[in-house]
Amino acid sequence: MTYAADGTPAPRCLVTGATGYIGGRLVPELLAAGHRVRCLARSPGKLRDHPWAERVEVVRGDVTDPASVGEALRDTDVAYYLVHGLGGGRDFERTDREAARTFAEQARAAGVGRIVYLGGLTPPGVPEQALSPHLRSRAEVGRILLDSGVPTTVLRAAVVIGSGSASFEMLRYLTERLPVMVTPSWVGTRVQPIAVRDVLRYLVGSARMPAHVSRAFDIGGPDVLTYRDMMVRYAAVAELPKRLIVPVPMLTPRLSSLWIGLVTPVPPSLARPLAESLRHEVVCRDHSIATWVPDPPGTPIPFQTALTLALERVREARVATRWSSASVTGAPSDPLPTDPDWAGGSLYVDRRERLVDADPQELWRVIEGIGGENGWYSFPLAWAVRGRLDRLVGGVGLRRGRRDAGRLRVGDSLDFWRVEEIERGRLLRLRAEMRLPGLAWLEMYAERDESGRTRYRQRALFHPRGLLGEAYWWSVAPFHSVVFGGMARNIARAAEAGAAAPAPAPARGRSRNARKVP
Repeated sequence: MTYAADGTPAPRCLVTGATGYIGGRLVPELLAAGHRVRCLARSPGKLRDHPWAERVEVVRGDVTDPASVGEALRDTDVAYYLVHGLGGGRDFERTDREAARTFAEQARAAGVGRIVYLGGLTPPGVPEQALSPHLRSRAEVGRILLDSGVPTTVLRAAVVIGSGSASFEMLRYLTERLPVMVTPSWVGTRVQPIAVRDVLRYLVGSARMPAHVSRAFDIGGPDVLTYRDMMVRYAAVAELPKRLIVPVPMLTPRLSSLWIGLVTPVPPSLARPLAESLRHEVVCRDHSIATWVPDPPGTPIPFQTALTLALERVREARVATRWSSASVTGAPSDPLPTDPDWAGGSLYVDRRERLVDADPQELWRVIEGIGGENGWYSFPLAWAVRGRLDRLVGGVGLRRGRRDAGRLRVGDSLDFWRVEEIERGRLLRLRAEMRLPGLAWLEMYAERDESGRTRYRQRALFHPRGLLGEAYWWSVAPFHSVVFGGMARNIARAAEAGAAAPAPAPARGRSRNARKVP
């Protein structure tokens, strides 16, 4: 039996959504509190490179599959429900509803001691049907879990401020990039932001609530601000010149989301529910959570302190998880380009190879440092145009960047790709998450050939979907020699340049391979 720091038996906690922003940060907090942790993931490999991966049990499953949920909940004391269909298309409310019902039924059948759910703060006196679809779905999921027959804690938060959160990225980029802002009317709506550290503290503390407590709690920081106030305070903390903010009432949520998508890395599919949620005032009605999870000195953390902490993490490249940590809903999950029984029809491949006058380790540093501020080593204009076109059709574009400037892990978002596989020092496989009429991957290898020479090998793979996919491949094929050929050539040159000269001391918060490409 494992025991917590206070001498009581350590509860076993199941964490769903461990590949996401909150879940990926909650797991190490639970471990630090002495809890045993099991993670439910559709793709367990995405958790493989997390620093805590060897200390948890990972099971494969999906919250919409009763059998896998039931197996994951076996012998579980506390179950954290941290999944939702935000940005998952028009049918996300139904998907959320069915998944919550499945989880509630299986938790009751497994004899789980408590469910903990992080939902959204809703305005008092506003009919549920008048809420944004995002807030309405969050409220419905909380109600389903509370009606499960299992003691349940529903934590309702508004804007979460922390390095890498979608709300923080929206605030950060809007304020930094626009000295003069023509803004939607919701910049005057009052909200009660909360630091991600306080969210995690309440989540961990909820595991110890007594069985008779089964209710919703509002959670927030000590400050009630308008979004305009938040932008003004961000500018002050970031030492930016004073911003001029001009509200324009005719900017609808759809136009607002397009505007946010144009200025920030947050795509319109995610920006729209966030913007719609700001139409109504969301302020905590009480602070009764402190009865069960007492506030230590200095908490809840003030908004300005939360901003300072988040900016420090960003500048020091210590962002543990980002809003883009979770996969884009609807992104392809199979088949893999390495499947031996490939039966998916056409698979087009663009192959490039280069001999490199450098050690494989130097070549690997260049490969692992690709993307984000380091770029893609060929025809920057073509990559920029492709990213803009993707944003125009509702995709993620190139602005997601990297979580860490020098090191990747499976599951990381990387501009409009996601890291699907890493064999450290040898292979990096990326899966495309831009809008495409098919499935696409990009593979980069650092190897030695039969003669012991370093070889760079690159494959771009595309599995077209229907006639449109076929037309897409052949329409872009003429540009492959420029884009993919240039990439192979410049990656090899960058590795050779790094091998020929002493490596400079890495700048704080940047990768040592963030250098110019010939």
